Order: sequence, then structure tokens, then C-alpha cells
Amino acid sequence: MSTHVESHSTWQRQAHGMLVIIKKNALLYYLKPPVLIFGILFPVFFFLAFRMGRPIAAENVVPGMIAMALWFTASAVGPLVTPWERQARTYERLIATPLSLSSIILGDIGSGLIFGGCLSIVPIIIGLVFTDAAVTALGLLVLGIVLGAMSFATLGVLLAAPPAASPSNIMLLSNLVRLPLLFVSGVFLPIAEMPGWARWVAPISPLSYAGDLIRAGFGQAPYFPLWLSPVMLIVFTAALIVGAHKFHRRWRAKGL
Repeated sequence: MSTHVESHSTWQRQAHGMLVIIKKNALLYYLKPPVLIFGILFPVFFFLAFRMGRPIAAENVVPGMIAMALWFTASAVGPLVTPWERQARTYERLIATPLSLSSIILGDIGSGLIFGGCLSIVPIIIGLVFTDAAVTALGLLVLGIVLGAMSFATLGVLLAAPPAASPSNIMLLSNLVRLPLLFVSGVFLPIAEMPGWARWVAPISPLSYAGDLIRAGFGQAPYFPLWLSPVMLIVFTAALIVGAHKFHRRWRAKGL
């Protein structure tokens, strides 16, 4: 009985610590200029630059804009928070607490998930107000945003594992991974219209599946079967969590 009570108390302590990390990240880092630049302005200008001069209906652009904004916002928190904490010498105090490494990682993932999910409302409102786009399947749209944000946030936390004290070093690594995955994900050009080699590469990007669900939410035909995209996003998230835990545990001492 006492063992069960201790286990429950430990679980509560870890869950509380995870929520504290989410709150700390929200208060200290959400409004930092690099987070806003890499998470909001960068994808907006990127997408507008791609859209200008091309005969694409405005409503067809909206799902891709939402998916790309979610991609950059949810994955921006991890690569910036951890290097900042190493630079400020607060990272060593964090890992010295009774919290497990898993709780710390899940706290950072939760921060990215909430940040990306909340900010995805902005391009949705813009699309609904200024174009003829309309949400036809709200459940699919919400599912794509939530599962996509969770997967992208986990990728961001994994990319933050290397022991670099400067956020710019991690952001460089992050963009070396995120940009190629962005271009093969069907955000700019439908996967069905891509060259053959790109259609083979597209399934390795979690953005391909989140974008497919978001497009389906706006009534556009998905490329993958609707049941496959949620499954693959969950698989990506699980695999990335395992990878994040492994590499953070291996490199955390070097980050002190």
C-alpha cells in the first residue's frame, strides 16, 4: 500500500514539475524576438514570397499557410529554450532538481505544442476572413493541428539536444533539418504533382501528414488515406520522444 502511495506521489510531483516547466517557458520565452521571428514572421513572409505572381486561388493557399506556421512555431520553442538556459547557467539547476529527464522533455514538448497550437489560430482567422476558404471538417482540422504540433514540438526538443550554448547554433541545425522537410511535404506544391523522387521522400516528413489533415479540414482532397495521417503522426511523436530522451541524456553533462 505504501509503495502504491509513494508511486502516486512521485507521479504527481513529476506531472506538477512538467506543468511548471510549461508555465516557465510561456512566461520567459514565448515573446522573445527570436521565437516570434522564427515562429511567426519567417513562415508568413516565406509563404507570401512563394505565392506572389503565381496563379493560385487564395483559398487554396490557406491550409498550406496554416501547416507551415504550425511547423515553424511548434518546433521553434525547443531549439531556443534549451540553449538560452545553458547560456544563462540555469540548465544545470533544472537537471539538478528531483524532476526526471522525461518530465523536463515532456514539459518542453508541451510548451511547443501549446505555442504552435494557439498561434495556428492566427492564420486560420486570416484565411477565413480574407479569402473564400471554409472549414468543412472541424474535427480533421483540430486533429491535424494538435497531432502536428505535438510531433513538431518533439522534433524541436530533439534538435535542441546538442550541447551548444548559443541559440543561433541550434537554430542553424534546426533549419538544416526543417527546411528540406518543408519543401517535400506538399505545403507549396501538392504531393501528387511533385516529381517521382519527391513523392518517395514526402512520407518521411511529419508535416506531410499534418498538412494532409489540415487540407482535409478545409474540404480539399488528401493525398494519404485519412486513417494513415493520425497514425503516422503518433508514430513520429513516439519515435522522436525516444530519440530526444536518448540524446539529451547522452549530451546533458556536456551542456553544463
